[in-house]
Amino acid sequence: MLRNVYLKSLRDQRRGLLGWSIGIIALVLLESALWPSISDMAGLRDFLNSYPEPLRKLFNMDQFVTGTGFLNAELFSMLLPILFLVFAIGRGAKAVAGEEQSGTLEVLLITRLSPVRLAVQQAAVLATVVVVLGAVLCGSIIACSALFGLGISTGAALTGSLAMVLLGIEFGWLALAVGAATGRRIVALGTASVFAVAAYVLYVASKIVESVRPWGPLSPFDQAIEDGPLGAGLPAAYAWLVLSGSVVLLAALPVFNRRDIVAV
Repeated sequence: MLRNVYLKSLRDQRRGLLGWSIGIIALVLLESALWPSISDMAGLRDFLNSYPEPLRKLFNMDQFVTGTGFLNAELFSMLLPILFLVFAIGRGAKAVAGEEQSGTLEVLLITRLSPVRLAVQQAAVLATVVVVLGAVLCGSIIACSALFGLGISTGAALTGSLAMVLLGIEFGWLALAVGAATGRRIVALGTASVFAVAAYVLYVASKIVESVRPWGPLSPFDQAIEDGPLGAGLPAAYAWLVLSGSVVLLAALPVFNRRDIVAV
């Protein structure tokens, strides 16, 4: 039964995952195709130095003259984190709360499947689909780097994609946990989205406002994309992304287990 629930959930998401994968490939291809023209621009470094220092730090523009730095600035500083968060939060909010509000959760719990084990299986499904999307991103970067001469190594592509995967899973599990605890999909969506926006604001503020700078490392965005995830290796801060999402999910399990499940 557990295996069937896991596989059924994956099958239900296959078309959406395919569409998102195509979108990620198209985005990486489009941005990478700009690199040959950008790299040949005369006076590029002087142009970048004309930007205010906080903006250069925020978008890692000092490294813009390399293929790795270019994708860090163009994709990994904002676009890809937003896409992975939208993808993961939407699926996390739907995983339990969406099933409950549609009336299908009761059917699953009539079986020998307990609420806790169901939530864990749905968390595994969410992690799986985000990892698949991360693998698509990694493959796209490697292929486009070879095609357009960005010079991005396989290791850099792997660690950059891992940062997006961990960021997505953390907030996706937050949405799943809130949905499991409350039974309300909109509450799960809103809570995870608000925390994501707050985390990004803290990250940006830490780059611009001196007094906020010491608080920057508390932001999951700082943990994931500080100094650009492409080529950053495996920072110890990645562990906080895993730990935070796991703690929130585990805290919600006993609440979900005790709660009366009703169709809304």
